[in-house]
Amino acid sequence: MQIEEKAPFATPFEWIGGEDKVHALVERFYDLMDLEPAYARLRAVHGNTLDNARQRLFWFLCGWLGGPQHYTDRFGHPMLRARHLPQSIGGHSIGIRERDEWLACMDQAMGETGVPHALRERLRNSFFQTADWMRNRGE
Repeated sequence: MQIEEKAPFATPFEWIGGEDKVHALVERFYDLMDLEPAYARLRAVHGNTLDNARQRLFWFLCGWLGGPQHYTDRFGHPMLRARHLPQSIGGHSIGIRERDEWLACMDQAMGETGVPHALRERLRNSFFQTADWMRNRGE
């Protein structure tokens, strides 16, 4: 039997360093998406501007990590699959490649913004589960 080590903070939000660190993570994530050719397919799903996506992901991650519920206070339950359905209708479906680009981009952003290694490992698993569930295309 493996015993998991207790996290050093009550929530991942506290562990990551609060709103300023979540904001830095989101900014780097979208900057990378805009700059790195490896994330071009993922970037194409997001349309002309990333401003709305930056703000909404910041709000969402704050709450998802156990901090302020900025997203749900504004929009209610996230309903992630339903809210991302327009991408599928617009011809930008989410498959394995988009999932993997999102995960790689987020992992790179976590590394570059100094997310603690142990937290980064935990978040990788959680992000994978969510990103995989978001797929609306088999391949």
